[in-house]
Amino acid sequence: MARLFSSLSVSTVSGIRFCWDERYTRAQFIPGLSNKNDMKFGVQCNGRVHHRKLPKNLRYPRRAELPPEPQMSRFLNGGNGGTEQSEMGTVLDEEPEGSDDGFLADGFEGKEEGDIVWDTDEIEVISSLFRGRIPQKPGNLNRERPHPLPLPHKLRPMGLPIKKRHVRAGSSLSKQVYKNPDFLISIAREIRNLPLEDDVSLVLNKCARFLRKASLSLTIRELGHMGLPERALQTFFWTQKQPHLFPDDRILASTVEVLARNHKLKVPISLEKFTGLASRSVIEALARGFIRRGSLSLAWKLLLVSKDSKRMLGPSIYAKLILELGKNPDKHSLVLALLEELGEREDLKLSHQDCTAVMKVCIRLGKFELVESLFNWYKQAGNSPSVVMYTTLIHSRYTEKKYREALAVVWEMEASDCLFDLPAYRVVIKLFIALNDLSRTGRYFSKLKEAGFSPTYDIYRDMLKVYMVFRRLAMCREVCRELEMAGFKLDKETSSKLLQLEKEKW
Repeated sequence: MARLFSSLSVSTVSGIRFCWDERYTRAQFIPGLSNKNDMKFGVQCNGRVHHRKLPKNLRYPRRAELPPEPQMSRFLNGGNGGTEQSEMGTVLDEEPEGSDDGFLADGFEGKEEGDIVWDTDEIEVISSLFRGRIPQKPGNLNRERPHPLPLPHKLRPMGLPIKKRHVRAGSSLSKQVYKNPDFLISIAREIRNLPLEDDVSLVLNKCARFLRKASLSLTIRELGHMGLPERALQTFFWTQKQPHLFPDDRILASTVEVLARNHKLKVPISLEKFTGLASRSVIEALARGFIRRGSLSLAWKLLLVSKDSKRMLGPSIYAKLILELGKNPDKHSLVLALLEELGEREDLKLSHQDCTAVMKVCIRLGKFELVESLFNWYKQAGNSPSVVMYTTLIHSRYTEKKYREALAVVWEMEASDCLFDLPAYRVVIKLFIALNDLSRTGRYFSKLKEAGFSPTYDIYRDMLKVYMVFRRLAMCREVCRELEMAGFKLDKETSSKLLQLEKEKW
């Protein structure tokens, strides 16, 4: 049979039309033939037929194959693959054109009675529909992909982009050390333990690689607190020889302040020339040194010279000078001038300690309206008053005998959950005694002891006075017992009043 037929041919045997094809293993009717006796025939052989495996792009085509060109055989173009229908169409292409068996030249079904006949233009239009792009996947091509599962290293939120820092391994330690107060104070202690004949360079050379600008300013101030201004000056001289540490105004200002406070600084002959050359931080350091050593006249003069040179110093210098001058009744006129100048400052910035100190001086001078103004300014600046500032305001209104207004401050303290300290309890107890409120006086006296504070002698004495006014003899005896257990001795005036009350009771 293989000899009778070629690998792909059509023959007629005994009135039956056969098609031999090695790729088919059974005989079947060829669709599209007008004669039902024609068959496509294949022989099943016992031997295995080895075929070359088609490539994947031919076995699984991405889109339908275009219809063959008319009047041309695919075998002439070198094609050797395709679907079964295209192969059969190619087989039919090899039939002679003059055949009357009903074959079509392009592989389409033969014409029978009642069949639809396609024109060449219609076939061309239908073929063009298959030349376009076919979607790779059915459905919506713009669908959103599901988010990937979170990875452990991506669970934390992404931070803002930061600048890359390529830090050397040796510099990381210095960045941790050069601002560490314990390390800088330990340098001052090592310098203090040096023998008098040794120089500070023995200690400073060891840690020079860890230091940066302004690092030794804390060490110099600590040496000043230890009473070693000479060592502080030697540290400054060593710093001047280090190009990576000097010049630096902070180290210079710390040295000037330490020397001025310990009377080791020679006062310049011309303060005008000094203020013209020195920076503001150095001038303020010199003023702080004069104030701390008690040279208020030099500090006042330096303040005036700076003002004339249009070198305005910080408000903290004014506050410290006001606090020291307010202790001397003869200097109250200077204090009033400083207060007036301080109130005219547009860049008024006072810390909590400076503001409270100025308020106390104003109470001593009887300038209660300035106390109220400072308190309101501090709150309007967005700060929260502390228990010390509240106590100062209550004391100001108590001194001014505005007891109801002072009581409103007490309720404000309670509403803000401000914890009372011992001075606050003392002022509040005096306020309730002035209001003759015995119940609140006893309540806050009990709160004072529950808070763990030990009442002072003046608190005991005030409690005795209020109990004697209301003739509470039993409470007076209890307070006297507590006073003696605390180690206090009652004064003669209070003792005589208490004895007189006992005689009247009997």
